[in-house]
Amino acid sequence: MKLINPIRLAPLALALSCVGAIAAGDAKPGFDDPDNWPQYHRSSNAWRFSPLTEINKDTIKKLKVAWIHQPGNITHGLQATPIILDGVLYYISAFNNVWAVDAASGKTLWHYEPKLDPISKQVFYAAASRGVTVGRGKVFIGTLDGRFIALDQTSGKEVWSTQLSDLKTQHGALFSAPPQLAGDVLFGGTTGGDQPIAGKIYAVNADTGKPAWTFEVIKDDQESWPGDSGKRGGGSAWMPGTYDAQSDTIFIGTSNAAPDFYGVDRKGDNKYTATLLAIDPKTGKLKWHRQEIPHDVWDFDSAYEALVVKKDGKDVIVHLNKSGFVFVMDKADGKLENVWQFAENMNWAKGIDPKTGALIEPRRPQPGKRELLCPNLLGARSWNHGAYNPGTGLWYSHAMEVCNEVVSGKDDPDSLKAISALSLGIDEIKLVPPPNSKDPYGRLDARDPLTGKLKWSIRYDLPPLSSVLTTAGGLVFTGDMEGHLFAYDADNGKQLWQFNAGSGARGGPVSYAVNGKQYIVIPTGLGSHAPGFLAGAFPQIKDLPGGAALIGFTLE
Repeated sequence: MKLINPIRLAPLALALSCVGAIAAGDAKPGFDDPDNWPQYHRSSNAWRFSPLTEINKDTIKKLKVAWIHQPGNITHGLQATPIILDGVLYYISAFNNVWAVDAASGKTLWHYEPKLDPISKQVFYAAASRGVTVGRGKVFIGTLDGRFIALDQTSGKEVWSTQLSDLKTQHGALFSAPPQLAGDVLFGGTTGGDQPIAGKIYAVNADTGKPAWTFEVIKDDQESWPGDSGKRGGGSAWMPGTYDAQSDTIFIGTSNAAPDFYGVDRKGDNKYTATLLAIDPKTGKLKWHRQEIPHDVWDFDSAYEALVVKKDGKDVIVHLNKSGFVFVMDKADGKLENVWQFAENMNWAKGIDPKTGALIEPRRPQPGKRELLCPNLLGARSWNHGAYNPGTGLWYSHAMEVCNEVVSGKDDPDSLKAISALSLGIDEIKLVPPPNSKDPYGRLDARDPLTGKLKWSIRYDLPPLSSVLTTAGGLVFTGDMEGHLFAYDADNGKQLWQFNAGSGARGGPVSYAVNGKQYIVIPTGLGSHAPGFLAGAFPQIKDLPGGAALIGFTLE
């Protein structure tokens, strides 16, 4: 069966398809299992694309609230991307509370609240989690006290719990992102790019919780990490990786090196920080890597999603780095295909060579000297994910045009003793507008993921922190920091729908179908540390209300 481009379907064809799903025989990458949202990005290619078409450009005006689920604690808002399987929605709220919810009605089916080690109250990245993983009859989470936990998918009862990180010796390194499945292996990394630790990626047997392997991000190499600098070199893999079954490979990105802005004591390229890793899931051995920012002294993580699309008939990875550049590389070996600039304001280097990946005249901050650097330490985009629509061939991603003034300096050893300590390597930091701009701002771009060519862009006064969802109905869903939820025309960016949720969006919108009826679910409730950092450039953020509500929408 040949897939008809849903963006250009005639009204009659749209009506015929309104029951929702792409035909079962049309299981191309990104189109399989259309009624569900079975994993973090829905599919392993990280598209965040739903093949459903009942909610489309013509019907969006009839979109209404179907149900609201409130977990009851608004600390750090809702940052999760829900998982939906066979009419049940699973998500996580503050302090690792896990919920199973009827996906058609919003009714709670079960609730799990872990007993967290009291030491978790002392960590820096407290309260929030970005999701759960569901598979093999279990619901998996990474916890605020350094564990992987498996719950029975039907009852929510704990099946096993495995302690992996030691918060006392690892400065509160915990799991803020959901561990992911690679067959019978469950893997994930901790927080800690800004902490004086050596990053690790952990893997356990998904059925038993027994440790399988640990990948040491900090390479044991004196040229890469002179002296003992690697012992506190950062490099944590704090966002979810993806598992590509076709090549039997884990793709996962690592964070910046530490101290963030002070590189005097860690001369060298500092592998494998600011790197996309390709790892064998059975052994934990490295297949290939691409270090995007060698000797990073700007806090330019490589932790974001590994988008997989086609180029000349082969799979390539499109990978946004916090530096404001997008790396396009061969999925098989990491060979560079292109590098293009995503940030409008970029002054930390003259550029990146698109053929070799070499940094061109980088401006590394000098200790004691005030530097204006763009993008800021949160990146050209925060961790909120973009979405790719195969119908339009466009990648939709938020961006922020915000810079920082930095005075680099050596960390005070006494300041690093606390469990919550950060190793930023600064004497001062302040977020500021870009040069020659009165105000900082945010935007939503629709771009060719291979070349960066811009199709359309929407500007926001406050940079949105929500992830993006796109659908075969020709729509793009997202939300802003003030609590407005939007649906745009995927072809031209025209606003087609808006809803006032009352508190900003930080999580991941999803779409699924139950009994042939399509739903859009958007997590709301502004949270995470990003709004706090951004308040230096956007004082109005301090007045925005908190919240935590999962809102389900469907056609009236």
